[in-house]
Parts: sequence; structure tokens; C-alpha cells
Amino acid sequence: MTISPGGGRNDNVGRAIILTIFTVAVFGIQDVVSKTLVQTYSPFQVTMMRYWGFALFAFFLVLRQAPLKQALQSRVPAWQVLRGSLLIIEIWFFAMALQSVPLGELQAISLVYPLLVTLFAIPLLGEKVGVFRFVAVAVGFAGALVIVRPGGLPMGWGVLAALISATLYSLYIVITRKVSQFDSAATSMAYTGLMGLLLSTAVGVFHWQPMAWSDFALVATIMVTSCLGHGLMVFALSMAPASTVQPFNYFSLPWAIFLSALVFGHWIDGISLIGAVIIVAAGLVVMARERMRKVRTAPTPTLPGTE
Repeated sequence: MTISPGGGRNDNVGRAIILTIFTVAVFGIQDVVSKTLVQTYSPFQVTMMRYWGFALFAFFLVLRQAPLKQALQSRVPAWQVLRGSLLIIEIWFFAMALQSVPLGELQAISLVYPLLVTLFAIPLLGEKVGVFRFVAVAVGFAGALVIVRPGGLPMGWGVLAALISATLYSLYIVITRKVSQFDSAATSMAYTGLMGLLLSTAVGVFHWQPMAWSDFALVATIMVTSCLGHGLMVFALSMAPASTVQPFNYFSLPWAIFLSALVFGHWIDGISLIGAVIIVAAGLVVMARERMRKVRTAPTPTLPGTE
């Protein structure tokens, strides 16, 4: 990021977009490796080992800003504990869905989370949602129904797990917005790492299975891609606002479809692809309307650079 002569900030949007696309690509590779592992090992074991790597990365970021004890001093500890717990439970359900749902269809279902965020923000954040965004949400859910239509993706436990995962992740996002009004990013990151580490280990140890050395290499790949992906995301968000780069997260859908075909030999069917496109379009509309609302309600800056 650079500073203009007038004192305002010029975000490096182009580089942030490239980093966001790389982030999505890295997480897509992580999903492929995870899907391979959960065919043999418990999703709880795989999630536990994945979270060991992420927790180390999270604590590394926190300790660069403040001592861990200080970072854990939250003004809303109950919300932080709930938020950290929701994320690890969401990852459990996503890992369960990976066992049976193809990557393309799973990613499409997961992308309903921005629509759910819009709904959950009403009671939890007191946000007002207009008719336009409500219609977009309804259209997005219709797209999800197209994917799980009769003759399409079978409505089994895997699809239900994917829907639960998307719901929990949307709650996690909304509560993250809520706690950001009271706590620093370091505090939120500390609780995310700590709660995930404790819960994933407490459950995962009871599902432990001996692993082949080749599978340990796959677990190491998951740890590396998890840390790399989150690191790239942090850099991207340091260069441009989240609202600018967020639409490029939808690159995850075509990337998942491509990886599913390349690695597992599964192509998403045409009608399900239409449903996926509907979900993406509805999500982009919701994001655009939310951004417009924020622009309209933003206060006029009174000093150079305050924007």
C-alpha cells in the first residue's frame, strides 16, 4: 500500500486481487487433499491435525502484536468462545461433506453463506435489509434447490452436512463482525486458534487411526496450505478493503469444478452448474447492495485522509 502526497491512502487493488485468487487456489488444493484423506481417516482426525498447523500460525500472528495473555483479555469473552467454537464445528461438518459430495457441488452449496450472513445480521447486528436483498437471498436459495433437485445431487447426509457447514460459517462471520466492535483483531485471532485447538484435539484424539507415512505427507500439505492460504489472505486484506476483494472469492467455484474433474474425474452436470451460477449471482448482488448501503451511510470525512 502507498500513501499519496495529499495524505490519503492508495490501496494496491491489483496486487490484492491477485493474492486473493492465489488464496482461493491454495484453499482449493487443501480441499482436494482433505477429500482424499477423509476417504480413509475420520474427519475429526484430519481436522485435528489440520488445526494444529493453523493454531501455530494464528498464535504467531497474535504474538507479533501482543502477549497471548493480553490478547485473550476480551470485553466479550462469551461471544469470542462461541465464535471460535462455531468455526471448528463448521470445519467438522465441511470435512464430513467432503466424504461424499463432489467438490464442485460442495463449493456451490457452501457459497450460500453470504446470503445467510444477510439474514443472520438482522437479529444479531440489528441491520436492516431491504426488499431487493431479500429477493436476492431467495433467488440464491432457489439456486441451491436446483442443485439438490430430484435427479440431481442426492439429498443425503453429505448435502445436509454441507448446508450445516455453510450455516455455521455464516454465523461465525456475523459474530466476528459483532465482536470487532469490542475487541482487537489479535484478540479474535487468539480465541480462534485457542478454541479450535482445544476442541479439535479433545474430539480428534478419540478418532485416531494409525497413518501411513505417505498420508502424513498429505497432512503436512494440509498444514502448509492452511498457513499459506491464511497468510496470503492477510496480505491481500492489508492492500485493499475486504469489500473490494471479496467478490473474487467466487473464483473458488470454477476452481473446485476443475479440480474435481482433474483429480476425481467428476464433472458437475449442466443443471447443477446453472444452480451454482444463480447462487454466485445472488451473492454478488447482496455484496453490491451492502456496499452501496455502506457508501450512502458513511459520514463525510472532515480531515484529509480520514476516509
